[in-house]
Amino acid sequence: MEKQVGRVEAIWIKREHREPMEARDSVIFVEGGGIAGNVEQGGKRQVTLLEAELWRDACQRLDVELDPVKRRANLLIRGFSLAGSRGCVLKIGSCQLRVLGESTPCYVMDAVFPGLRKALSGDWAGGVYGEVARGGEIRVGDPICRAD
Repeated sequence: MEKQVGRVEAIWIKREHREPMEARDSVIFVEGGGIAGNVEQGGKRQVTLLEAELWRDACQRLDVELDPVKRRANLLIRGFSLAGSRGCVLKIGSCQLRVLGESTPCYVMDAVFPGLRKALSGDWAGGVYGEVARGGEIRVGDPICRAD
């Protein structure tokens, strides 16, 4: 069976809680810490990922075009399914991310657009969160696949 390989399409960080996300061409993953310069450090939600295809599907169900930065994830990926990835280690460029769970959209998504929270609920459409297992630099365009 051929290994599924996707790619990093966009990268964002947030310097402060409730502040706008900032686009980056590259970031540094810090093992056990998260993304250098990002407000989320340590803990379980060091890095969040969102699938571009599922974002598009949610927006189509709502008949709206929204910039995926509105989801407030750190990485937008394309061509790689995150469904059922809890416990998996993902290789992103030369780094590794241990997926700890499915991201559950909160009330903030309905503030972005009414019904967005429900449209992103279930089927891993809200993305995943995890911890950095191997640090290094991540760039837009880097491949993403399972490490095992």
